[in-house]
Amino acid sequence: MNRIIYIFVIIAIFNTPSIVLAVEEPELYKVAETFIDLLSQRNFEQAANAFDNKVKQLLPPEKLQEAWESVIRANGALKNRTVNRFEKARGFEVIYITCEFERANLDAKVVFDESKKIAGLIFLDSDKPKKFVYLPPSYADTSKFSDQEVTIGTGAWKLPGTLTIPQGTGSFPLLILVHGSGPQDRDETIGPNKPFCDLAGGLGTKGIATLRYEKRTRHYGQAMAKLKNEITVNEETVQDAIEAVKTAHKISKIDPKKIFLLGHSLGGNLVPRIAQKDPSINGFIIMAGYCRPFEDLILAQMKYIFSLDSHPSEEKKKYLQRLEEQVALVKSNNLKKNTPAEKLPLEINANYWLDLRGYAPEKVAATINRPFFVIQGGRDYQVTSEDFGIWQSALLSHSNATFKLYPTLNHIFIHGNEKATPSDYDKPGHFFEPVITDIANWIKSAK
Repeated sequence: MNRIIYIFVIIAIFNTPSIVLAVEEPELYKVAETFIDLLSQRNFEQAANAFDNKVKQLLPPEKLQEAWESVIRANGALKNRTVNRFEKARGFEVIYITCEFERANLDAKVVFDESKKIAGLIFLDSDKPKKFVYLPPSYADTSKFSDQEVTIGTGAWKLPGTLTIPQGTGSFPLLILVHGSGPQDRDETIGPNKPFCDLAGGLGTKGIATLRYEKRTRHYGQAMAKLKNEITVNEETVQDAIEAVKTAHKISKIDPKKIFLLGHSLGGNLVPRIAQKDPSINGFIIMAGYCRPFEDLILAQMKYIFSLDSHPSEEKKKYLQRLEEQVALVKSNNLKKNTPAEKLPLEINANYWLDLRGYAPEKVAATINRPFFVIQGGRDYQVTSEDFGIWQSALLSHSNATFKLYPTLNHIFIHGNEKATPSDYDKPGHFFEPVITDIANWIKSAK
């Protein structure tokens, strides 16, 4: 899951590191501030006049209104806004405006082209502390567990984490939580939702400990950005998951024969890799883990999102065409370590794609003689029942594999009845309690 919270306009270059300049741009600051003020005043017609021609087509006033209202629903009314910083990125000038909403701080990334027209708008997590008012789910009985700060790993990449441990004496089973893609925090926070925090509270209530931690790409964002041409999933996810297992073995109240690992999305895809590297893990939960190649998954997701628009613009069609060309390059023999990231999906480096080439997680899982529990949401458009079916087929003869599909759940396992869309993540909800019950029962019965 990406940590970009709201994407109004998709332009690939925005996902690459920018150059921060110690330069003042008062004229652009004023335009950016005025633009945010117009949104707050609900003057969408005038606000849209600041866009360049391409963005005007993608985001006419009525669409701009829908996008702004989705931000307001998730974060409350805008209370204040302040200029944060100025950057340059590949010929574009970028102004960051920190927007203080009732329940969160977000940075509005306002991108200007050469003509000083707005060529893109993205709302991101702000560097300032969040103000989401998170309320634990009703099924999390805080009198039955406690949270303790722990450190995962040593040296340059050590990470802060949270051990949620049940009250009482004796040793407890432990579930390690491994994030999806993007720079995730320990709770997998997205909008007002914290699925890993919900999961920890629910399991803690049922007598099962959990260990969750900040993702390296979040906690060491700048340092990781310097390695952007070298990073693979090993640095992004696998190494730190192994360190979390080592940490778990040092906790006196944890049963060393009952250490389990849950991988969500990307984490689920990498569960078999992690399992290969550490035989001490007693079992695995694959939560919305994908089997299809990552590049195919990205393309399928974007096609689904654009299909929600009954009249997709020419710009969207061109974006998909370019993405298809990038996916084809990933699959071709022309992909080399020195292939520029700009030519690849999401501008992720070639080394990352080469490392994943040929990796079939379901086939690796079939060689691992330890318990698996594969769970999937039926409303998930990011990882779908197609992936769930691949896991089932591959592990059909596995002596200790369990599968469960939950028809009404989305990618972060929140219940809903309507067709899933990206705006689902703007709506507050909680991890579906019956899944927590199933996980707890599976852990307690796993052998």
